[in-house]
Amino acid sequence: MTELGGFQDNVARVDLSSGDVAYEGIDEEDARKYIGARGLGVKYVFDQGPDVDPLGEDNLLAMMNGPLTGTQVVMSGRIAICTKSPLTGTVTDSHHGGWSGARLKWAGFDGLLFEGRSEHPVYAVVEDGEVELRDASHLWGWGVHDTMDELEDECEGSFGKNLSCMAIGPGGENEVKYACIMNEDDRASGRGGTGCVMGNKRLKAVVVKSSTKMPKPANPELFREGHQQAMQVIQESDVTAPNEGGLSMYGTNVLMNVTEETSGLPTRNGRYTSTEDAKNEDSSIPDDFDSERVSGENVRENILVDEPTCHSCPVACKKEVETSVMHKGEDLNVRMESYEYESAWALGPNSGHTERDEIAVMIDRCNDMGVDTIETGNIMAMAMELTEDGKLDDLGEGIEWGDAHEMIDMIERIATRETDLADHLADGQAHMAEAFDGHGSTLTVKNQAIAAYDPRCMKGMGIGYATSNRGACHLRGYTPSAELLGLPEKTDPYEWEGKGELCAMFQDMHAISDSFDICKFNAFAEGIEEYVKQYNGMTGLDVTEDELLETGDRIYTLERYYNNLNGFGREEDSLPARFLDGEGGMPGQGASEGEFCELDPMLDEYYERRGWVDGVVPDERLDDLGIDIGPGTGVSRGDSAAPADD
Repeated sequence: MTELGGFQDNVARVDLSSGDVAYEGIDEEDARKYIGARGLGVKYVFDQGPDVDPLGEDNLLAMMNGPLTGTQVVMSGRIAICTKSPLTGTVTDSHHGGWSGARLKWAGFDGLLFEGRSEHPVYAVVEDGEVELRDASHLWGWGVHDTMDELEDECEGSFGKNLSCMAIGPGGENEVKYACIMNEDDRASGRGGTGCVMGNKRLKAVVVKSSTKMPKPANPELFREGHQQAMQVIQESDVTAPNEGGLSMYGTNVLMNVTEETSGLPTRNGRYTSTEDAKNEDSSIPDDFDSERVSGENVRENILVDEPTCHSCPVACKKEVETSVMHKGEDLNVRMESYEYESAWALGPNSGHTERDEIAVMIDRCNDMGVDTIETGNIMAMAMELTEDGKLDDLGEGIEWGDAHEMIDMIERIATRETDLADHLADGQAHMAEAFDGHGSTLTVKNQAIAAYDPRCMKGMGIGYATSNRGACHLRGYTPSAELLGLPEKTDPYEWEGKGELCAMFQDMHAISDSFDICKFNAFAEGIEEYVKQYNGMTGLDVTEDELLETGDRIYTLERYYNNLNGFGREEDSLPARFLDGEGGMPGQGASEGEFCELDPMLDEYYERRGWVDGVVPDERLDDLGIDIGPGTGVSRGDSAAPADD
């Protein structure tokens, strides 16, 4: 039990096999060591045993908020979903914004732990410190949007007032390896296949009903000081200041033109480093293949209809759009939130087209089907390359570069595994590589696809992708903040030296913010000083800046140790071959002309900074960070010292 401020000291452990619900408090020592949300969620997953089958009954699905979630802290509306990933085989945490994290806190919970598997589809209703399971058989097979509408009626509430909902679509039900969990505002816990785990457990949705019972800080004066300081730096930042030219004006898609201009935008399955470079290299690519057509500026000028926001957020980066597309004789009208940079890139330039309105339809369909937009766009781009290379000929199916209308239909086929090709695509790029001799066409690390930053241009993103504990990811350590935006200070994107250190610093800081759980966008303005004041003010603790940074290191190292126990080491800290100077490598073009990513020396620098041996956490590093191995995990000290290439 804990008396720390910011916690409700209540976690529900739901056994879906039996239908039993047990309630337990928060272990204060764990809360001090791992904060909450991501950190505490990963600790619960670790204690369940690292050797569980991701699609077995023993795998834990943890939905966790943090001690700052649902408070006055700016951008504190997030929730972490932690589990063992069916896509990567690693531990994973995937977050979404909106209001469900805050409402879970206000409903009296720090987290929900789902284990087992129900005999029939169910959904959970969370209210006033209790969890009730209800039959969801009538909802099975439904898309996310219809599911949300029905549950709003059944639970007699109202989204945006007292109700939040997290649900899966057909993608999760059919165990697409990159299925995601959606909430009522089209926000996604998108990466790692959390929706696949939820579908395997036959858990259709979690509905949270609450009033607004905001936690009170343990040290109000210190909390007020930290909060005011954080608000000031956020309002002064060029990136986060409301009503300026950054996130508030154009959303995350403000980055489309920025990365294009630096030749850092992976294009046509990463063959090229921008749409302009692609046209310069291949005369068959049409002139209207131009990333500006899908940029934040273009979206704002033409199809923007609203700018909703998450709990306690003045930035309002979400850009709600409305448009229509004539698709195979049918007029498809969509209004959806939100037209994000990563989604627009994966489903657009990386897949060989820049049709703005068709991308809006694709994002909306991915949300309704409950599949990750990044992974879906990437794997369709891979299929396009395999089609061009003739490697899908025996299958009798394929998809051509930039065929936006075929992509629209393919999304639903993937979610339902309707055709042979869609069934293969649903299992991820590693499966596709084995089935169709496509190893040279994958853009993955640990079987998770990259995001919209090219490591031939941004070397820090290269080491970030390679060492991300959940597979290729820009959000574990967002080095483009320094390489593109100059925050906290400008670094040369083409220089590899120092990027191991830089990446580890960003990873530790993001582990902290993910465990609070607050939006990463605050890191464009706030630093460790603001974090410490708000954290101490809310909880009543007295941690120093160095101690909080060590906590971030502890969380990241526990995740790495979990992965070590599942056979991951230096060999898995890799990059797609086309980014490296070797067999299959493709140098950058334009501003990135001739560039490759120098991964090996960055790994050496990174491991030295972390105190790891070829990517493996030694026992002495566990001791230094105070990482205890709990009974029942099946883990003994020394297990992680197995050869990294086992």
